[in-house]
Amino acid sequence: MEDRKGDHIRLALNSQLKKDEIDSRFDYEPMLGSETEGQWNEFDFLGKRMKVPMWVSSMTGGAPEALHINQNLAKACKKFGMGMGLGSCRILLDNKRHLPDFNVREIIGDDLPLYANIGIAQLEKMMKKGEYDRLENLVSLLRADGIIIHVNPSQESLQEEGDFLHFRPIDTLKDFLSKTELKIIVKEVGQGMGPRSLKELMLLPIEAIETASFGGTNFARLELIRRSTENVSHLEPLTHVGHTAEAMIDIINGIVESNAEIKCKQLIISGGIRTHLDGYYLISKSKLPAVYGQASGFLRHASVSYLSLEKYIEEQILGLRFSKAWLYPKFDK
Repeated sequence: MEDRKGDHIRLALNSQLKKDEIDSRFDYEPMLGSETEGQWNEFDFLGKRMKVPMWVSSMTGGAPEALHINQNLAKACKKFGMGMGLGSCRILLDNKRHLPDFNVREIIGDDLPLYANIGIAQLEKMMKKGEYDRLENLVSLLRADGIIIHVNPSQESLQEEGDFLHFRPIDTLKDFLSKTELKIIVKEVGQGMGPRSLKELMLLPIEAIETASFGGTNFARLELIRRSTENVSHLEPLTHVGHTAEAMIDIINGIVESNAEIKCKQLIISGGIRTHLDGYYLISKSKLPAVYGQASGFLRHASVSYLSLEKYIEEQILGLRFSKAWLYPKFDK
């Protein structure tokens, strides 16, 4: 106790916060919570049982370091009860050499959601050739629960090797859904989606939408950086177009309230979520069952070691428990 009290004296002056640093999204109610109320119970999501409302958003595969990263992520999902989206599996369609990078079902186990991932451009090409069964074979190969379709025209347009989309993604998705029984999640990759796209998507029988909103890793900007040897500064304004996670939640909540025809009724909130407070606030605000996803936060630690990743997740869960017990988000749900 003497050591702790001494720490308080030494550190007090370095622990001052300014008034403008307060997080005004919450009411802090220290009289009304308990450790018991902060516990998260298991819940159903995507047809599986999860223990915490956290999702490993799609990241990597096919790169030299991908095997180490994905195995660390899958191991963490198993321990903490999280779901996982794999990075783009396009490389596996023609060559199984990189299968170990993605083949993590044995690690994560059968009880947690695991989704493969492919781009809308690749789906469009397969639909045109009548080869959509290749995605069914991919999902089977990985023993995944379904597939994430990432819709990324901004990234493709600015990527030097990018694909040209001949059809509206919503029409390609409708065609695919009419021919397959695969479970499908649809996401963007860093710009989010506007109200018209979200409304069209929510009328389709897909498992979930992942927001992949503006504010996190911006893959449009990433592609411009890759082209840094060229003078492409005139394209840079395109990287500023998009929708934040909170704006998308407001749009989705409005659609839920006004349209009884919606068929998509689960949400993965990602893009610009840097802390457990961001995640807690947004999943609390959602009128649909929701978890929050992160990529860069997990990637940073998974690249170092499993122990670094484990410690990071433990701290995230501690923050979530505190939030659930003592923080009241300021909005009308």
